[in-house]
Amino acid sequence: MGSETITVGARSVRFLIEAADSNGTASVFECFVPTDARMPAPHSHDGFEETIYGLEGVSTWTIDGETVEIVPGEAICVSRGQIHGFDNRGSIDAKFLAIATPGVFGSAYFREIGEVLAASSGGPPDLAAMGEVMRRHGLTPAALGGTA
Repeated sequence: MGSETITVGARSVRFLIEAADSNGTASVFECFVPTDARMPAPHSHDGFEETIYGLEGVSTWTIDGETVEIVPGEAICVSRGQIHGFDNRGSIDAKFLAIATPGVFGSAYFREIGEVLAASSGGPPDLAAMGEVMRRHGLTPAALGGTA
């Protein structure tokens, strides 16, 4: 089982269960989102559902144009094909648990996206490189650099 913390821009991700740990049935990871941080690239995925469970703070999700706040103890399922993104608009850091089923999505995606973001040296990320990594891992970018 994994427990490595992966830095992804201002956020960090820690995998608790990789696909190999669950015979491919699920990937489970914690995502830490500091205040004023956002996902840089809203997206959808056709190969898995993603269930989000709030652990700390509030994460604000935009799913197919609708805004939902996830607080500790609440959950939402992002279905295949739904365009989604999130940010932390609150005054405290947020953390949520994400469960991808089936487990076709893993830590390699976050390592590669983290490398693209780190290469930008604090400037705008290379959107073409981000899109390439996303597509390689089964995510479809939605209006990179725009709003969800």
